[in-house]
Amino acid sequence: MQMELKIGELAKRSGCLVETIRYYEKEGLLPQANRSQGNFRLYGEVHAERLQFIRHCRSLDMTLDEIRQLLQFRDVPEDNCSEVNALLDKHIGHVAHRIKELKGLELQLKSLRNLCKTTQATKDCGILQNLGTAEEHPVRNLGSHGSGCH
Repeated sequence: MQMELKIGELAKRSGCLVETIRYYEKEGLLPQANRSQGNFRLYGEVHAERLQFIRHCRSLDMTLDEIRQLLQFRDVPEDNCSEVNALLDKHIGHVAHRIKELKGLELQLKSLRNLCKTTQATKDCGILQNLGTAEEHPVRNLGSHGSGCH
């Protein structure tokens, strides 16, 4: 017998939010679910398994576009996996770049922290004074993970 789960049941089973499942469906990462006679979405094993794949990719900080490509490759199991390797190599490069940026950020934060070594009035706090200057700091652009105010 084929598994049929309502969206809430799939969310609970997968650890995903209902909104996330709907979003993945809207983005084409999950196939459209069948509908019950009462017009409820009914999800099967293919949805649960594919959702697990997506969640694993997201835990590796992959973008939705990267995941979409991997799912397309996965849907053609007889093809050569060289493009999968290339995609992962590119993602590894992106992660290495982010690590370099984050290490720079860590150094900047440690330097900032060293500006205020004692408890004092906030008007005398070196950290707050430095953060208020217009001086440009070396690590500002952290990609999609930054503040967006650069």
